[in-house]
Amino acid sequence: MSLEINRILPYSSAINEALHQAMEKDKGVFVLGQGVKSIWYVGGTCEGLIEKFGEERVIDTPVSENAMTGAAVGAALAGMRPVIVHPRVDFMVYAAEPIINEAANWHYMFGGASSVPMVIWGILNRAGEQGAQHSQALHALFAHIPGLKVVMPSTPYDAKGLMVSAIFDNNPVMFIDDRWLYQDEGEVPEEMYSVQIGEGVIRRKGKDITIVGISYMAKEAMKAGELLEKEGIEAEIIDPRTIKPLDIDLIARSVQKTGRLLVADAGWLTYGVSAEIAAQISQMCLKDLKVPVQRIALPDTPAPMSKELEKAYYPNASDIVAVVKKMLQA
Repeated sequence: MSLEINRILPYSSAINEALHQAMEKDKGVFVLGQGVKSIWYVGGTCEGLIEKFGEERVIDTPVSENAMTGAAVGAALAGMRPVIVHPRVDFMVYAAEPIINEAANWHYMFGGASSVPMVIWGILNRAGEQGAQHSQALHALFAHIPGLKVVMPSTPYDAKGLMVSAIFDNNPVMFIDDRWLYQDEGEVPEEMYSVQIGEGVIRRKGKDITIVGISYMAKEAMKAGELLEKEGIEAEIIDPRTIKPLDIDLIARSVQKTGRLLVADAGWLTYGVSAEIAAQISQMCLKDLKVPVQRIALPDTPAPMSKELEKAYYPNASDIVAVVKKMLQA
């Protein structure tokens, strides 16, 4: 179906529209979590929901990550489609038991006769001198778990489409977004639509190197692509959009053409998503690779508090450009 796009929305408003439209379509969809009444907590993504759908379907919970997530799992088992909001991914660790032991395993353990159709929505916060306990990107942890799908949209269009897909998927989906993207604007159709979970996209075509950018690093990769173009380097930029399941075939086809791969992840380097992509491509495309796969990610240290240290801690487009030039000289 062709969608008419004639308006611009911020990333956060695209999520908000997805929630409004999904709740209008299906009375079983409801939102619960900390701070759903507060723009400060959830960045405007839940604006207007409580006024429109009432407190029975928009539930501002106490600070009890385990209890509220367990309640959402129970509601999903009963046939509803909860969207459980964790305003900081860091504290989803308290909810690891209902997410990993219950939601992820139920469909398998009951032979497909029962499922857990729920969205576990975690918001990544970064920088702003928030310190190590409020700035952690834990997506690789959850992508490691069989039974969980993990989506990480980087554009307003994908934020809306993947939220809709996550809500109407019949098994648990982790929707992990980055607050750094909330003010980014892009074209978003007014009607409800979905983006296929597990399908990546080529954001920019090129022949010299493949760059895979995850979450906010997809945005930085696009900036890097523009800078490299000025120097005559054509980078192909891929946004996986979903890290579990991962569209590895899309990445492999690109690497078979370019012979080089750089993975830019929004999480830590060791045992992260960049390592998984590097391992799979090294197996699939060993004969095509002109140089070893390279990775850019957060250093293996907790996030610093200092503004000056944050500048060094978080990678950006300049870091991508520097690594690309080294790879092309090798």
